[in-house]
Amino acid sequence: MRQVTLSELGQIAANSREDLWAAAHSAGLENPLLILHWSAGHYGQYFPDDYHVQIDEDGEILLSTDDLSEVLAHTWHLNRGTVGISLCCACFATTEDLGDEPPTEAQIETMAQVIAVLSSNLWLTCDRPDIVLTHGEAGDDPDLYDDDDLYGPQNDCERWDLQYLGTDESPYYTDDYSDPHTGGNVLRRKAAEYQQKWNREGRTV
Repeated sequence: MRQVTLSELGQIAANSREDLWAAAHSAGLENPLLILHWSAGHYGQYFPDDYHVQIDEDGEILLSTDDLSEVLAHTWHLNRGTVGISLCCACFATTEDLGDEPPTEAQIETMAQVIAVLSSNLWLTCDRPDIVLTHGEAGDDPDLYDDDDLYGPQNDCERWDLQYLGTDESPYYTDDYSDPHTGGNVLRRKAAEYQQKWNREGRTV
């Protein structure tokens, strides 16, 4: 694994774009997906075989591969044509208490920036929950899984990554995806705000 900047990540995404779109189409997807996770491990603990992009406690961005079309084991039956992005945190987190290693402010802001950069360079829309989605949201999506296979918060809650962030913007657990306080909604909103800000500034990422 190696540390990268947002600019470097954007170039890697642009280089991977054609192959990633081809992989998504071959998997029956209309477009690539960005699937958001936490590792349920410790700060500073990395899983290079599972996630393409990992974000540590201080917001450091670490890359497992320079090819974002590479198949890594981040989401059940959804590993082709998708990019797994994970915060290194949430060891022993529960729906009532995120524990001693919750998502940090630096991690949350960096994940939003990573979403914005990847979306721009992969030609995706960053604020659409059918394109940028948490692991829990993916697990509850009937367009991605058969009804008997759903496993997110609205079903057996096997996976509920980032359903809440433990911040003022996302203080509580809910399985209502229309609630603006879910982690997925907060992260997509922040990503769109970063894109808008960078566009105003004329910044290319």
